Amino acid sequence: MATFIGGIHPQYNKLSASKPAETAPLPAQVVLPLSQHIGAPAKAVVAKGDTVKVGQVIAEAGGFVSVPIHATISGTVKEIATRPHPSKGRSPAIVIESDGEDSWVELSGCSKEDVEKLTVEELRSIIQKAGIVGLGGAAFPTHVKLSPPKDKPIDVVILNGAECEPFLTCDHCLMLEMAEKVLSGFELVKRSVDADKAYVCIEKNKPDALKAFTKLLEQSTFSGFELVPLDVKYPQGAEKMLIYAASGRKVPTGGLPMDVGCVVSNVGTCKAIHEAVYEGKPLVERAVTVTGAVKEPKNLVVRIGTSAAELLELCGGARGPIRKLIGGGPMMGMAQTTSEIPIIKGSSGVLVQIETDIDDAPERPCIKCAKCVDVCPMDLMPSILGRLARKDRFQEAANAHVMDCFECGSCAYSCPSRIPLVHWIKHAKNMFNKTCKGG
Repeated sequence: MATFIGGIHPQYNKLSASKPAETAPLPAQVVLPLSQHIGAPAKAVVAKGDTVKVGQVIAEAGGFVSVPIHATISGTVKEIATRPHPSKGRSPAIVIESDGEDSWVELSGCSKEDVEKLTVEELRSIIQKAGIVGLGGAAFPTHVKLSPPKDKPIDVVILNGAECEPFLTCDHCLMLEMAEKVLSGFELVKRSVDADKAYVCIEKNKPDALKAFTKLLEQSTFSGFELVPLDVKYPQGAEKMLIYAASGRKVPTGGLPMDVGCVVSNVGTCKAIHEAVYEGKPLVERAVTVTGAVKEPKNLVVRIGTSAAELLELCGGARGPIRKLIGGGPMMGMAQTTSEIPIIKGSSGVLVQIETDIDDAPERPCIKCAKCVDVCPMDLMPSILGRLARKDRFQEAANAHVMDCFECGSCAYSCPSRIPLVHWIKHAKNMFNKTCKGG
């Protein structure tokens, strides 16, 4: 059975599942934060008043664990200033005003024959120069993931088509409309790490996507590819859960997928890899789901740097006064303070909640029911971790493996006492890093 231990079954509310992707109109302005990925922020190489074209490098990589940022519209650099950021509050960003022309730099892609001649190093270089990061949310630079140390060879690559987060459907949309590009990019992932086996993992609640990939794999020459229908359960798409479901391998505590010979890549990331290698196209746009309490939920292909406010307008606006605006999905997304946040590389959704969507039940004392323990996919004890965090016992929380929590929210969702366990776990992790780690 392709699944994992623990997990939950929330209401999935895939309101936009049947909606084909729409290309959003060009924004009049984009805000491009210098930090859109894990690792060192990019360094601006343009100045106020500069004229730029789509695809032009406007910020270079700040180190090996970093990627460049490209202009996503053509126009003039208005300013480089601190602006709202979806996960950092506020962050330095390059602001570009559109000239309405959508003028691109000259793109230079590779033919299939040329791609076959590329070395692994050349392939990784193309991926880095295109600014590609994991588009499933973590935004880890893809070229780094595809550069494992020599003592950790990769023999399995996994395509993540689970999209288990409620409400979000942008990956599902890509699997239906761009399956060939996705598989082509995934083949390049397989080649770049010299893996023997490739698992294409899709949850069973997406039968149309499973059908599309089954047909494509039967007709294609992809060797070593296996389609894996996954049981429907949250957080099935989490990296470590997916590795166990597809291969039976367990990533050790504190470890990484490469420790068990695996690399996982999101479907959007694989599409971007195909476009970078074959079309010479850098990462300047992505698919985003705009959903929840909006008049018309949609999947939109948007230029990175477009504001959430503009996307809400394209969906007819909210169905009432907005009580909460979330970047991402309801389980792992982050509540925002303004609709002026820009879509960045790791943005998968914009979720609107109004008053009737919010559960304001008060927190009550823990009744020691252990539901949080039963559902934790990492085999942790969330109730204990929460108590330790409240008591400022951060080193003890670390000893109880709090750092292994990836904040999926299953514990808080299941808690009958409405204890904000993820909040306390995040607090423990942050304070451990500040006060205990290395001290």
